[in-house]
Amino acid sequence: MTPLYELKMTNIVVFFVALYIARIVLRSARSRNSTRLKGPPRTSLVWGQNQYLRSASDVGEVYEEWAAKYGSVFRIPLALGKSRVVICDPLAISNFYSKETFVYVGTPLAKKFIARIFGKGLLWAEGENHRRQRKALAPAFTNAAVRRLTSVFFDSAYKLKTHWDTLIENHIEGSPVIDVQSWMNHIALDSIGIAGFSHDFGSLDGKPCTVADAFENLSTGKSSVLESIMFLLSVLIPILRNLPSKRQTKLLELSRSLQEIANILLERNKNANADINDEKSIIGLLIKAEVADGGLHLTEEEVLAQMNVLLLAGYETTSISLTWALIELSKQPALQGKLRKELQAFSMDPTWDQFMGPELPYLDAIVHETLRLHPPLTETTRVASADDILPLSAPLPTGATSVAISKGTAITAPAICINRAEAIWGPNAKEFYPDRWLVQEDGKEPTKVQWGKPALENTFREVQGHRHLLTFSDGPRTCLGKGFALTEFKVVLSVLIRNYTFEFPDGPETKIRLKRGVLPRPKVVGCEGTQVPMMVRKI
Repeated sequence: MTPLYELKMTNIVVFFVALYIARIVLRSARSRNSTRLKGPPRTSLVWGQNQYLRSASDVGEVYEEWAAKYGSVFRIPLALGKSRVVICDPLAISNFYSKETFVYVGTPLAKKFIARIFGKGLLWAEGENHRRQRKALAPAFTNAAVRRLTSVFFDSAYKLKTHWDTLIENHIEGSPVIDVQSWMNHIALDSIGIAGFSHDFGSLDGKPCTVADAFENLSTGKSSVLESIMFLLSVLIPILRNLPSKRQTKLLELSRSLQEIANILLERNKNANADINDEKSIIGLLIKAEVADGGLHLTEEEVLAQMNVLLLAGYETTSISLTWALIELSKQPALQGKLRKELQAFSMDPTWDQFMGPELPYLDAIVHETLRLHPPLTETTRVASADDILPLSAPLPTGATSVAISKGTAITAPAICINRAEAIWGPNAKEFYPDRWLVQEDGKEPTKVQWGKPALENTFREVQGHRHLLTFSDGPRTCLGKGFALTEFKVVLSVLIRNYTFEFPDGPETKIRLKRGVLPRPKVVGCEGTQVPMMVRKI
């Protein structure tokens, strides 16, 4: 941006701040129905704690520090007198999730963003509307449906293997440095394309794809100071979201790309096979729901929105989780070797039942430890649509055993805090320690998964999520594609670790930090964009 442009934009921002400041200050007063909560002081008269939170390398650690100081439920000051309540108490979080889509709904800013970029699908919907849309999609994610897709995930993994084998054979030293995150993006996109929409994006073969380019563009570059200011103020002054910026341009490119591919896939599948409505595929169910009467009917707008959200979920979360698993295994080669030994005991590729059963305990432990320590979505923020009471598992410093939440209060449930809480996971909660998921028998090395909870003898009764994690959320909004994601994660990781070794060129101490995109992605410090280069050697 030119200095003159930034000056003009700054003047616009100042104008709207002056226009709205009086109303914002009046609305910032706490409701008389809310419990008075302690929290960190306002470090900036204008921004509150916004800038500090945005610049923090680990927001989860910040929340934990504040929870230790002010109690498991606390209030943080935000820009221009706004505030937000953060709940780190497991019972309160469980109660919060159980009331999602009805009592706790998306914030106005988040809903407008989702509607604009992805459409009014499952991610946007609330209440009965959400229940209807979820019910229409549910048959595509049953165990039987996901079992049939296992071969698709293997096909994508072995296609990647073919390309990597060629790279290694053509490399002089036999161990090229490969940006693994880029390849995880390719494998995730091709898998969701084939499994969900009967369409091969060809990303693994290098075929150009506007959707993939749009996703990756969001993770490149750096926001200017002005853009950061506009983003913070847009929470209070919605019209600022319509002002031009680099990030807005990239988001609109993503939206256009998603709409374009969704329209093409929908029309192609409608015309290609009249029998597809009998299939329990995602695209088949969407087509069937569009022509259905009654409770499971989806409008064309809703069908396209579901496709957008499924592309987002299938692409972003899977590639991020696979990348984190390879990062952790590269930092601890002994764990990588232990997993490889378990996988090599199979003469053939495992079946879906073996992946989901107790026959691959260490693979299961690696996958769940990755999801525990590195959830793709680190927190959930909603707004109370009615007055409510959240019970607590332990009293606050004030002695309160519950918290009164008034209508209109913004609430954040940081899944990453529960996933890494020492009170739940033990003193090594911040470490990547897969053995916590295994049972130790007769003083021997842990060998068997303890289904339902980790092996640590701590209390998990308040944490209701999948395997006592909040990575897949909980309640009415628990991740519909959880089984899909777990199966793909295990299949791809099993093929990679069985056939290759991974290590960082600069050793296990390589620094990793998060880079902002649609979701936060890991990257090696010093590399461009979201690159995670590794030395890959064939077994």
